[in-house]
Amino acid sequence: MQQSLWVTGTHQYGRAVSTTRPEPKILEYVPKADLDRALEEVRQLREKNEQLQRENERLQKELEEARRSLKRQTAPFSRRKKKANPKPNGRKSGAAHGKHHRRPVPQSVDETYKAPLPERCPCGGAAIKDQIKPQYQEEIVRKKIVRQFDVELGHCACCGKRLQGRHPLQTSDALDAAQVQLGPEALTLAVHLNKQVGISYGNAAAVLRMGYGLEVSRGGLCRAIARMGKKTEPTYRALVKAVRQEMVVGIDETGWKVEAVLRWMWVAVSEQITVYAILPGRGFAQAKALIGEDYAGVLVHDGYSVYYHFAKALHQSCLGHFVRRCRELVEIVSVTAAAFPLAVLDQLDKALAVQDRYEAGEISLHGQFTAAGRIESQMDQLLERHYQTKANRRLAKHLAHEFPHLFTFLHCPGVEATNNRTEREIRPAVRARQLCGGSRTWNGARTQQNLTSVLRTCQKQGKSSFDLIVDLFRNPQSIILDLLPSSLSPPGGPKLLAAPL
Repeated sequence: MQQSLWVTGTHQYGRAVSTTRPEPKILEYVPKADLDRALEEVRQLREKNEQLQRENERLQKELEEARRSLKRQTAPFSRRKKKANPKPNGRKSGAAHGKHHRRPVPQSVDETYKAPLPERCPCGGAAIKDQIKPQYQEEIVRKKIVRQFDVELGHCACCGKRLQGRHPLQTSDALDAAQVQLGPEALTLAVHLNKQVGISYGNAAAVLRMGYGLEVSRGGLCRAIARMGKKTEPTYRALVKAVRQEMVVGIDETGWKVEAVLRWMWVAVSEQITVYAILPGRGFAQAKALIGEDYAGVLVHDGYSVYYHFAKALHQSCLGHFVRRCRELVEIVSVTAAAFPLAVLDQLDKALAVQDRYEAGEISLHGQFTAAGRIESQMDQLLERHYQTKANRRLAKHLAHEFPHLFTFLHCPGVEATNNRTEREIRPAVRARQLCGGSRTWNGARTQQNLTSVLRTCQKQGKSSFDLIVDLFRNPQSIILDLLPSSLSPPGGPKLLAAPL
C-alpha cells in the first residue's frame, strides 16, 4: 500500500519540512482460546528454556570438576566430602551385630608346647595352677626342600629304544641343562598368584623368593605356567562340551588385547561351570564357537543383538539393565515425563517380588504363572501409549523389542532375572586386564582362558584347585580333571589319561 505524503509550507531554519502521516494500525481479532493456547506455549517454552539453562550450568560445572580432578593427586574414588551422619566403624551392637564367627579348631596338631605359669605373681605371691586351656596357632613354614632324583637311563634289549625312569614326584623328564627345576607345589602357587590372585610374574617370583627362598625369573614362571596351560587343554575342551549341555547358561563378553590388538574375552556360565574364551571378534561366529550354534537351553544375557541369533534357545534379557536405565532416566527428565520410567520400574519390581515369593514358598507355581500374565498385560498397556519425550520413546522402543524375553524367568523356574552371575564371573578378567592389559601372544591367550576356566570352576564347585593342579603337574600325561557333571565324566573316571600333548 502506498503511503500518502503531506508537505507543509512551514520552514525551519530556512528549510522546508515535509511530514508523513502514518497509516493507522489495523487490529485483528484473535479468539480467546487461541490466545490462551499461545500464552501457555510461551510459558512452557520459558520454563523449558530455564530448565535447559540450569542443566547446562550443572553439566558445565561437572565437566570443570572432572577436568580439575585429573590434575589432582587425590584417588579417583575418594568421597571428597564426609557423610553427615556416618555409621560407626566396627561391629554393631545388639541384634545388628550379626552372626558370630571364629576360626574352627584344627583337626590335627603337629606340634605341642607348654605355657607354664610364672613361679610368682607380680605382687610376690605363689602361683597356683587351676586349669589348662588350649590355644592353637596355624603357621606356615618358610623352608625350601631340595629333592634329588637319581634317574636311571637304559635301553630295550629287543628294539634298542632309549628308556628313562620317572618318580611320581617328578614334573618333567628333562635332564642336563634343565636338571634344576621348581617343584609342583611351587609352580601351582605361582599359577594361583598370577591367574587367580592377579599379580604379575615378577611379583609372583618375588613372593617365592621372599617367602621360600626360591630363585626364579619371570620368564621361567611364564614358561612353566604355559606348560600347565597346555596340560589343562583336555579339561578345558571337556568343560566347553559340558557347558553346551547345561539347561541355563549366562553369556557375556569384554575387551581383551592380544598382540596389542583389541580382541574379546567371552564367558559362558552355568551353575557349576565357568568357561572363558579369548576370540578375535564380538559376533555370532565367536558366540557359537563357545556354546554351539544349536544351543537349545535358556540364555541369560544383557540383550546384545548377537545372542538372539540362537534361534533354538529361550532368552532372558537382564532386568537389572532396565532397572538402572529407568532410575537414571527419572533423574534427568521432567516430573511429568518421569511417570513412564517409574511405571516400568513398578512392574519390574513386582516381577522380581513374585519370583522371591515363589522361591520362599509363599505362592505356588500356578500363582507365579498367573502373576506373570498380569504383569505382562500391564507392561503391554504401557508400551501401547505414545510418549512425547524422546528419551521415553527410546525406552519404550527398547522395551518393546525385549518384551518377549523380559519375563522368561517367571515362566521357567530356576532361571535368574538378571545376568549378575555372569558379570561376577567376568570381573576377574577385568581385574587381570587392568594388571597386564591382555596377552602378548595367542599362546598366552590360550593359557589365560584354559587356566582361569579351571580355577573358577574349581572355586564354584568347592574343590581344591591347588591339589588338582599339583596332581596334574606330576602326571606325565594330560588328564581330565574331576570337574565335569557325572553324566559327562569319562567312563574310566577323572584320571583317564588323554592323548599326550
